[in-house]
Amino acid sequence: MPFYEKGPVHIYYEEAGAGFPLLLIAGGGLNSTIEGLRDGSHPFNAIEEFRGEYRCIAADLRTAVPGKSSGPLEADRPWDSLADDQLGLMDHLGIDKFMVMGFCIGGPFIWNLIKRAPNRVVAGVLAQPSGSRPEMRDLPYEMNMKGWGPAYVKKNPAVTMETVDKFLTKLYHTNPDFMFTVTREFVSKCQTPVLIMPDDIPAHPYAVAMEAAMLAPNAEVSMFPWKEPKERVPLAVRQVRSFLKAHRPRV
Repeated sequence: MPFYEKGPVHIYYEEAGAGFPLLLIAGGGLNSTIEGLRDGSHPFNAIEEFRGEYRCIAADLRTAVPGKSSGPLEADRPWDSLADDQLGLMDHLGIDKFMVMGFCIGGPFIWNLIKRAPNRVVAGVLAQPSGSRPEMRDLPYEMNMKGWGPAYVKKNPAVTMETVDKFLTKLYHTNPDFMFTVTREFVSKCQTPVLIMPDDIPAHPYAVAMEAAMLAPNAEVSMFPWKEPKERVPLAVRQVRSFLKAHRPRV
């Protein structure tokens, strides 16, 4: 099994297809895994959809309880520690520039990757992106303290719930507004092309996704709703394919 290793960090990853690199980030919050992309929990299997045209790369988060990756829980820099893994994997594979598509928590991850490596991220597709809604500021923290946290501690007994609390507080409460990883000012000045595919459930607020789309100078938006009825999903996939093709560098 392929692993990218750096010190105490071990990241399990898989590749499929050939062509310009496309990093795929599964939904599932801190339990984001490669298997999540293909187990039917997503609206479509992005690996199978795009492996015929792109070098698809996906990895388990180091925080994912059902995943094969591992590494320290860095409570002082949670978003950046996970971005370190994603950018480090690209370095490990010898990839400079790449496109990225992410579901759910992949939205904040993509904005952070663009912030961290603006000259490397060519374009991003944010499908059902996570965000912070004013009337439910505590939702992500509480969901993870009840669900993810205890399971993670059980798998990693050296970690305490106190550390989990600090990790989640920094992750979701330090910058609770908007997209967690970037400010509205950053998005309004971001020149990277993004395609935003809104959702409308508590963890994936429609208003936040649309606000980002309105702010970003080079943003496009999918139809909404695009997941239901099911007949709309192939049309949404076609839009993703067209967007990626339009922004793929000519070799």
